[in-house]
Order: sequence, then C-alpha cells, then structure tokens
Amino acid sequence: MRPAARPRGQRRKLRRTGRLAIQHLPRGMASCRRGLPSGTACIASALGDGGFLGRRENVLVFGNPGSGKTHLVCAIADEQVRKGRSVLFTTCSLLVKHLLAAKRDLSLPGALKKLARPEALAIDDSGYVQHSRDEMEVLFTLLADRYGRGSVLLTTNLPFSQRERIFKDPTVTAAAIDRLAHHSVIVELNMESCRMAAAQKARKADSGTPSATKEADA
Repeated sequence: MRPAARPRGQRRKLRRTGRLAIQHLPRGMASCRRGLPSGTACIASALGDGGFLGRRENVLVFGNPGSGKTHLVCAIADEQVRKGRSVLFTTCSLLVKHLLAAKRDLSLPGALKKLARPEALAIDDSGYVQHSRDEMEVLFTLLADRYGRGSVLLTTNLPFSQRERIFKDPTVTAAAIDRLAHHSVIVELNMESCRMAAAQKARKADSGTPSATKEADA
C-alpha cells in the first residue's frame, strides 16, 4: 500500500525547510537573538514577524566575518518558512554560477523567472565573491529583475560604510545599491567573531583541564 501523497504546499514547505537546514545552524529567532545587542535583537524580532515580505522590503546585513550574519538571515528565513511563506536560500557564489550557466545556455530569462517566484531570496556571503564583469552583469540583472517584486536578504562581510565595494565596478555598484537600499532594513553586526570567541573559550577550557586533574591527583 502506497503512503498518501503530501499536499503540494506541504511538500514545497519541506523542501524549503531542508534548504535552510543544510546550514547546520541553530534555527529560530530565540537562539538568534541571544548575544545580539538589544537594539539589533529588537530589529531581528521585528524581521521575524515577516512584515517586510508584504512590503517587499530588502534586508541588508553587514558585519565582520563570524559575527552571525548567516545565522541571522537563516533564522529570519526559517521563521517565514514556518509561517508558510516561500524562501529560497543560496550563497552568492552558487547563485552567480547558476546565472552564468543560464546565460551561456541562452536560458537566463527562464532562470530569472524561477528566481522571482519566492517571496524572499536570501543571498549569503556576497562580500567574498570577486566579481568579474560577467558575474556583476548577471547578478545586477537579477537584482534589477526582483526590484519592487520581492524581498532580497543579503549578507556581506563589508561594513555599511564600504558598501560601494560590493561590486568592483563603481557604476554597477551605485545602481545595485540604489535598488537594494531603497525600501530596505539595514542591520550592522559590529561584533567580534562568534567562531573566534568560541575557539578561545575552548582553548581556555582545554588549558585548564591538566592543571585541574593534577590538583585532584595531589
């Protein structure tokens, strides 16, 4: 006997939740808010409500490497998925590769149409991509295509004051930032690296273990 098929909407929701789960990060706004400054935590809570999707606002997260940008965006996206909203999460490098392949195959319009379907498109690690002219062109085309039609959640390791460096070409950067920053929520995570802090804490714990054992033996 074959198991009953899941409703289409439920299957889609499970698929999208799975896309978020591959990040291996604690999900949910509660875990995300811990450790954030009070003002940033309030912004995170407001974003978790999902009102920005209805307003088609973007969410731009700036901060140092390891400051929790991906964690924050995943938590926001996960909250929306739990509410039945459609979210697509991808890294900037994978997205650019996909768009370049579509352009090469003369199928870029179709690829853009598919990427326009989710209510939110989360693009992680944009600051780590060294954009060539072709890469800048397809990424800008995507951002222009989604402008006013759906939300973009973008993370970058650059501080907001250096946002003009997201793309190498100043003209492309100005046009892209104009579209991204218009009707957007900007979050700056000016914090030390969470991974570095955890590593230092682990080293301190390890260094304390032998002495503690020695004292116990004595």
